[in-house]
Amino acid sequence: MKERLGTFNDEADAYAQCEAAGYTAHKFDFPAVENEPHWHDFDSLTFIVAGELTVVDVEEGVTYTCGAGTKLVGQKGFAHCEKSEGYTAIIGFAQDPSTLTQPINKPLPASL
Repeated sequence: MKERLGTFNDEADAYAQCEAAGYTAHKFDFPAVENEPHWHDFDSLTFIVAGELTVVDVEEGVTYTCGAGTKLVGQKGFAHCEKSEGYTAIIGFAQDPSTLTQPINKPLPASL
Protein backbone atom coordinates (compact mmCIF):
# COMPACT_ATOMS: atom_id res chain seq x y z
CA MET A 1 0.00 0.00 0.00
CA LYS A 2 1.27 3.47 -0.85
CA GLU A 3 1.56 6.10 1.87
CA ARG A 4 -1.60 8.17 1.58
CA LEU A 5 -1.63 10.45 4.64
CA GLY A 6 0.53 13.27 5.94
CA THR A 7 0.07 16.48 7.89
CA PHE A 8 0.45 20.22 7.56
CA ASN A 9 0.48 23.08 10.06
CA ASP A 10 -1.66 25.79 8.44
CA GLU A 11 -2.70 27.13 5.05
CA ALA A 12 0.69 28.77 4.48
CA ASP A 13 2.36 25.40 5.08
CA ALA A 14 -0.05 23.69 2.65
CA TYR A 15 0.76 26.22 -0.08
CA ALA A 16 4.49 25.87 0.69
CA GLN A 17 4.30 22.05 0.40
CA CYS A 18 2.53 22.39 -2.95
CA GLU A 19 5.15 24.83 -4.21
CA ALA A 20 8.00 22.57 -3.02
CA ALA A 21 6.44 19.65 -4.92
CA GLY A 22 6.02 21.80 -8.06
CA TYR A 23 2.21 21.60 -7.79
CA THR A 24 -0.34 24.33 -8.58
CA ALA A 25 -2.47 25.03 -5.46
CA HIS A 26 -6.11 26.13 -5.30
CA LYS A 27 -8.48 26.47 -2.35
CA PHE A 28 -12.00 25.02 -2.64
CA ASP A 29 -15.15 24.81 -0.50
CA PHE A 30 -16.82 21.48 -1.25
CA PRO A 31 -20.49 20.79 -0.48
CA ALA A 32 -21.70 17.51 0.98
CA VAL A 33 -20.72 14.58 -1.21
CA GLU A 34 -21.08 10.81 -1.38
CA ASN A 35 -19.78 9.59 -4.71
CA GLU A 36 -19.24 6.34 -6.56
CA PRO A 37 -15.80 4.73 -6.80
CA HIS A 38 -13.66 6.56 -9.35
CA TRP A 39 -10.09 7.55 -10.22
CA HIS A 40 -8.25 10.61 -11.58
CA ASP A 41 -5.63 10.82 -14.33
CA PHE A 42 -3.40 13.22 -12.37
CA ASP A 43 -1.41 13.30 -9.13
CA SER A 44 -2.63 15.59 -6.36
CA LEU A 45 -2.13 16.70 -2.78
CA THR A 46 -5.27 17.50 -0.76
CA PHE A 47 -4.92 19.52 2.43
CA ILE A 48 -8.07 19.50 4.59
CA VAL A 49 -8.44 23.01 6.04
CA ALA A 50 -11.89 22.62 7.66
CA GLY A 51 -14.51 19.90 7.98
CA GLU A 52 -13.92 16.22 7.41
CA LEU A 53 -13.51 13.99 4.37
CA THR A 54 -13.74 10.19 4.41
CA VAL A 55 -11.93 8.46 1.56
CA VAL A 56 -12.18 4.74 0.83
CA ASP A 57 -9.28 3.08 -1.02
CA VAL A 58 -11.28 0.71 -3.24
CA GLU A 59 -8.40 -1.64 -4.04
CA GLU A 60 -6.99 -1.95 -0.50
CA GLY A 61 -10.32 -1.72 1.33
CA VAL A 62 -8.88 0.93 3.68
CA THR A 63 -10.90 3.91 4.92
CA TYR A 64 -9.21 7.22 5.73
CA THR A 65 -11.00 9.84 7.82
CA CYS A 66 -9.29 13.15 7.16
CA GLY A 67 -9.90 16.17 9.37
CA ALA A 68 -8.30 19.60 9.46
CA GLY A 69 -4.51 19.33 9.30
CA THR A 70 -4.53 16.13 7.21
CA LYS A 71 -2.73 15.90 3.88
CA LEU A 72 -3.98 13.22 1.49
CA VAL A 73 -1.63 12.10 -1.28
CA GLY A 74 -3.52 11.02 -4.39
CA GLN A 75 -1.57 9.26 -7.11
CA LYS A 76 -2.83 9.05 -10.67
CA GLY A 77 -5.07 5.99 -11.00
CA PHE A 78 -5.90 5.71 -7.26
CA ALA A 79 -9.35 4.05 -7.14
CA HIS A 80 -11.41 5.64 -4.36
CA CYS A 81 -14.74 7.10 -3.29
CA GLU A 82 -15.47 10.01 -0.97
CA LYS A 83 -18.04 10.99 1.63
CA SER A 84 -18.34 14.29 3.48
CA GLU A 85 -20.88 16.66 5.00
CA GLY A 86 -18.82 19.44 3.38
CA TYR A 87 -15.21 20.53 3.73
CA THR A 88 -12.65 23.13 2.71
CA ALA A 89 -9.39 22.01 1.11
CA ILE A 90 -6.33 23.31 -0.64
CA ILE A 91 -5.62 21.00 -3.56
CA GLY A 92 -2.26 20.87 -5.26
CA PHE A 93 -2.36 19.66 -8.85
CA ALA A 94 0.70 18.11 -10.50
CA GLN A 95 -0.34 19.71 -13.79
CA ASP A 96 -2.11 22.90 -14.80
CA PRO A 97 -5.77 22.40 -13.79
CA SER A 98 -6.93 23.89 -17.11
CA THR A 99 -5.42 20.86 -18.88
CA LEU A 100 -7.30 18.24 -16.82
CA THR A 101 -9.48 15.92 -18.90
CA GLN A 102 -13.21 15.77 -18.22
CA PRO A 103 -14.91 14.39 -16.36
CA ILE A 104 -12.47 14.75 -13.45
CA ASN A 105 -13.94 11.62 -11.78
CA LYS A 106 -13.23 8.72 -14.15
CA PRO A 107 -15.47 5.64 -13.72
CA LEU A 108 -13.80 2.40 -12.69
CA PRO A 109 -13.51 -0.42 -15.19
CA ALA A 110 -16.03 -3.23 -14.63
CA SER A 111 -13.20 -5.55 -13.50
CA LEU A 112 -12.75 -3.74 -10.14
